[in-house]
Amino acid sequence: MLAYETYFFDLDGTIFIGDLLLPGVRQTLQYLREHGKQVLFLSNTTIRTREECRNRLTLMGIEVRTEEVVTAASVSAVYFREMQGMNNRKPQVMVIGEQALKYEMACGGTALTDEPMEATHVLVGMDRNFDYEKLHRAMKAVRAGAYLIAANPDPNCPVVGDLLPDTWAMVKAIEAASCGTVQEIIGKPSAYYAEKVLEQSGTRRENCLMVGDRMDTDIRFGLSHGISTALVLTGVTAREDLEQYSTLPDHIWTSMSEMLQDHLRLS
Repeated sequence: MLAYETYFFDLDGTIFIGDLLLPGVRQTLQYLREHGKQVLFLSNTTIRTREECRNRLTLMGIEVRTEEVVTAASVSAVYFREMQGMNNRKPQVMVIGEQALKYEMACGGTALTDEPMEATHVLVGMDRNFDYEKLHRAMKAVRAGAYLIAANPDPNCPVVGDLLPDTWAMVKAIEAASCGTVQEIIGKPSAYYAEKVLEQSGTRRENCLMVGDRMDTDIRFGLSHGISTALVLTGVTAREDLEQYSTLPDHIWTSMSEMLQDHLRLS
């Protein structure tokens, strides 16, 4: 387990579910930090800011700096900030999402609009207040030529005893209504997200380990970008789901407790 320099951890389903810290998390993170390893938390969330993610972890007894948290919302803000210097027309973004996504975008200096005819892009995140009026506005913007951008490709999000519809459910509704197609995906497992995370970590990809609970985002993120992978079976992906995949993670553990115990037993 100590073979890597930087450890990337997903949040929902890997570190916690709801307000429940998962088994072995605190001990594993403490062990890595004691051995001088860099730890970053990579989440596809768009309903919490980086500061809110940090505060949530702090309440669970995990000390984290805001700079150690990367979210689909914060990377989306970087994406549009970089776009502002690429052409003469600055983006005017319609956000279909919650306040955290709008906050990150505004902090990045991107102009936001609710007017379909003004929007150059429609950025979609998880929205627990998604309704017909928002669908209609987004549809009109895309049909008028706005680019449809997904903050992440997650179809659902794990909570205690349930799954909630996530960003991809809203994206597919807008695609269907507008007869359009999503143009870009920002969060895991996209190449853009990988580029920004590796840039922030300052670590060569072969010296990183991605730990997550989803084959379709976390593990695919690692597999697609030359990063070693570890699947923990505490979230979305179950052991029986692995039969449908031709390429498996480098490591599979039932929980972070097993991850640490395996290492201590072998060391």
